[in-house]
Amino acid sequence: MSSSKGGQAQKTRLPNFIRKGRQEVPPPTEKDWHKDDEKDYTFLDPDQGLDSLPQPYRMINKVLNLLFDQIWEVIEEREAVREAELNRVRPTVYPPQEEIQLNRMSTCMAICQDYLFIGGTKGFSIYHLFNAKRIYVWEKLKADVTAIWAADLGSEILIASVDEMGVLRLFYFYKDSLYHIKAINEAEESSRQNTCLHVEISKGGDFMAILLQGAGELWLEVYRLPKDMWFKETEHPQSNLNSKRKVKPMNALDNVPSENLDTLDGPISFRGDVKLTYPSYLMKIKPPKPVSGAACVLGVHWTGSHNFFLYSLNRVMKDPEGVWPCAAPITVSQLSPSCSYLVLACEDGVLIIWDMSEGFPLGVVALPEESLCESIHFLRYFVVHQGQSLFPEGTVKSCMKCVVLCTNSSLHLVTADGAQCPSSTELLSRTEAHPEEAVCAVAPVPTLPGMVLLFTKNGSVNLMDVGKAQVLCAFVPPVSHELPFPWEPMFAVSSQHPYFLLHGGYPRGHTKPTDDSKEVPNSIFWFNFETYPPLQDICKSNAISQKDLADSKAIPQTQPLETICEHLLQSSFQIQKSQEQWGRLRRFSLLLHRENLKK
Repeated sequence: MSSSKGGQAQKTRLPNFIRKGRQEVPPPTEKDWHKDDEKDYTFLDPDQGLDSLPQPYRMINKVLNLLFDQIWEVIEEREAVREAELNRVRPTVYPPQEEIQLNRMSTCMAICQDYLFIGGTKGFSIYHLFNAKRIYVWEKLKADVTAIWAADLGSEILIASVDEMGVLRLFYFYKDSLYHIKAINEAEESSRQNTCLHVEISKGGDFMAILLQGAGELWLEVYRLPKDMWFKETEHPQSNLNSKRKVKPMNALDNVPSENLDTLDGPISFRGDVKLTYPSYLMKIKPPKPVSGAACVLGVHWTGSHNFFLYSLNRVMKDPEGVWPCAAPITVSQLSPSCSYLVLACEDGVLIIWDMSEGFPLGVVALPEESLCESIHFLRYFVVHQGQSLFPEGTVKSCMKCVVLCTNSSLHLVTADGAQCPSSTELLSRTEAHPEEAVCAVAPVPTLPGMVLLFTKNGSVNLMDVGKAQVLCAFVPPVSHELPFPWEPMFAVSSQHPYFLLHGGYPRGHTKPTDDSKEVPNSIFWFNFETYPPLQDICKSNAISQKDLADSKAIPQTQPLETICEHLLQSSFQIQKSQEQWGRLRRFSLLLHRENLKK
């Protein structure tokens, strides 16, 4: 039996030298062999070696190593996100200039000329846009106003309001007087009440279209607005009262005295004694019935043509009944405010742009993959001159720009020009890393060239220059207020003045409003672009003359088509002339070369 000391000596492992790699026979020469061979040996400590673990410890070791690798990847990802957040350049945030404090919950608002119209409990209020002061309140309905529109008729304003029952009422605002025209779809029995879903008033106020729903059907009613008669009737109210004309049955508001219909905060008065001419009914449009039975349309495609012609077989026609180049179902359609351009968005991500004034398509644009159109917003046409977005003076034909918001919160600028193919530029990509910064609404700013307001889900409002694809600044309500629905913001942008208003919700700590609560303190905040430093110069000088526009070589697409054709002809003539001169010089040099060879 060996002693303990001897046993311990047997267990001790002595360090050894192990040659790395394959063992090979050294070369025959022994010159400098010991120096070259030192690097092929390494010192290994047997105690530092790793023995193979038995099962199940080997499996546990692999699981722990995998878990450690995954945790390390999460740590590295969070560190990268934190470093990116620290390096992000955030826009300057500006507070509002004025606050309109309301004691009742507001539901909608609209801006027209110098006035702000706010719909709410049992009526609407009128505020002056410049000082944010209330000048009139009209609250005598049985239901709350849920939607309001205001159309500019020149010196007058047409107001259309829809209440919770779906009743549409028209008001005429002229010379500090408010006139009630008519409740369009009010019924005596609630069971027969048709609901107004949407209202569109043409530019200038000549026509009005109402989308109605009732008895399981949906249809569109079109009216002609007698704005000339309204002007005469308000200018000479006495002759209007004495005139003998057929008047339709009065609605519930006609028998109510005027002194019970208003609460005056200013010089505006309600003229309930003056009856204005009702809008004249033009037509009723119902959705088309699905095509069934035998074919009744013949489609012909001629070689070399880019159009598909449709001929009706129900009647003999030499000319086609319609020509439409859409290849997929239409999801969104939007007409420009000037009624000059129409954009159709199809479900395959293709945008078709039409020039309605000239009667020809401007082109087709395909959005990026997985980007489907959600809304289209036309911009007042602008150009980029010396790094600044400017409005061209005068009329620009066959040129349009619009911003397209997609369902994945990406934003694109679509530009169409009659002389060039339309193009699409991505302004914002989809925000996967920051879902709270996803854009939920877009509003162009008509008074600032190339500017749009981007409303995000976290409640902030960013002002973007689409010409530079850059966010200039941001606007947020005070931290003392909380937005009730940030993903559905309530706002209004003036088309004539550099103002926009944002509903800031109710104060923090206050009980959230419910459907039954009417007395809720809330505020609307008033922003003036002219008071913010980065926008002062833009508000002062935002236009470029036609002369400077023609001299600029950076924006040839804004020149008239005749000028572009003239430039192209001149350039081709110069190229041809230079080629002829070069041919003469070459022939002359060849002749000289031949003469020299002869000599």
